[in-house]
Amino acid sequence: MENINEVLPEEENIITLTDENGVDTDFEYLDVIEYQGNEYMILMPADDESAEILILLIEPVDEETENYMAVENEETLQAVYELFKERYKDILTFED
Repeated sequence: MENINEVLPEEENIITLTDENGVDTDFEYLDVIEYQGNEYMILMPADDESAEILILLIEPVDEETENYMAVENEETLQAVYELFKERYKDILTFED
């Protein structure tokens, strides 16, 4: 996959997520995709461009806070990934 920095400036697209064990990991923010009434954040590990993208369900807590949840449903993951690929087909190269 090509770097998406042409679309988003680098300083604005790195976020740090903390897992349930308190471990921080930096991710490159790629996009948010809406699917069946939910929003899904598309991320890629910031330190490994060869890694697969990560798709997380966005769950609003309040007006300022969101939780990001793993998506367990394979059909949902595939559908969101296909929407992402379609949106960036002219910008990125995908390997399936």
